Amino acid sequence: MKDHSPFRLEELDVDGDVQYSFSLDTGDGFKEELFLTREDEGFEGNGYDWESIALVFLNEIAPELIECLEFDSEADMFCVYSDDYDRILDFADRFTEIVNDDDKLADLFSRAEII
Repeated sequence: MKDHSPFRLEELDVDGDVQYSFSLDTGDGFKEELFLTREDEGFEGNGYDWESIALVFLNEIAPELIECLEFDSEADMFCVYSDDYDRILDFADRFTEIVNDDDKLADLFSRAEII
């Protein structure tokens, strides 16, 4: 399995059903320099801002994953979840690869909109 750090990929028991979450605690300032480039527009690097990047990623790069993923982000946490392990793992692998490439991440972020 690929390293998704600082994101976490976890299996959860939700009322007896298995769900998988891919999340990031946003309080540590991960990629802070990126969000500072659009601070005047209201971006802070919070969970909603990461979700806005993930939505651009899904719409442009991985539209086949849109219907099997759901977001539950908050100010201090980005979170996407699914009951389909293979699909969330595909999202996690591909999204982490983009996040680790500053140019590709900046490109996606340039089209992100405040949620």
